Amino acid sequence: CVCALSALRTHGEPRTPCRRVVHSRQAMAARSPITTHILDTTRGRPAAGVPVRLLRIGADGSAALLGTGSTNSDGRCVNLMSEALTAGVYRLDFDTDTYFKTVGVVPFFPSVQLTFNVRNPSEHYHVPLLLSDFQYSTYRGS
Repeated sequence: CVCALSALRTHGEPRTPCRRVVHSRQAMAARSPITTHILDTTRGRPAAGVPVRLLRIGADGSAALLGTGSTNSDGRCVNLMSEALTAGVYRLDFDTDTYFKTVGVVPFFPSVQLTFNVRNPSEHYHVPLLLSDFQYSTYRGS
């Protein structure tokens, strides 16, 4: 694929193939309405192989499992949910212990839970996790 972004040239360098994960509207439609991406900020690379669970939190605090997945070699998990998104409270559970074992670290945070509100179900919700041995942070991505 050579997308419009790769048509831009810098200092006369030749065009390079597109490295975007999603190349077509069809592929975007197949993507989960809630996605995540994990970067290991200590090692400066994506965190591959992290088990992820997506849950919907009920008004009574109960949690219903919507999907499971694992981050790919680029640290992304884009197939957690196939059904339509509805407004409400959701939670991503990350089994960071599994990942840290692969890099030889005993983690301070063996798991991370991120709870967030979905207010507009027609939007895509990307919730990245920046992870290191002794801290993590998150934000709403695009």
